[in-house]
Amino acid sequence: MDKPDPEAVAQEVFSALADPSRRGILAALAAGGPATATDLAAQLPISRQAIAKHLALLADAGLVVAEPGERRRVRYRVDSAPMKVAQQFLAALARDWDGPLAALRDQLT
Repeated sequence: MDKPDPEAVAQEVFSALADPSRRGILAALAAGGPATATDLAAQLPISRQAIAKHLALLADAGLVVAEPGERRRVRYRVDSAPMKVAQQFLAALARDWDGPLAALRDQLT
């Protein structure tokens, strides 16, 4: 099986995290552990239906994983692997800028 392209993974992560509601959902799951859409709706100022849509987008980006629970309730948990790929992408980008920025600083001082 081919490894996913890190740039494509980073793009999915950045797109998913562009929305403040999705960031809030992800933060709630990271802080509180696995939860259902109903659990999250009780914690956040977002309807359960909106949370379900946001969870689907987060799942598409690989940031959350759906796990079957009791009585057909689906619980979601955070998967940090795509976030780590995005962090590595940003770190590589930062490294690419370090040299030119240092040269610019040297020119300006």
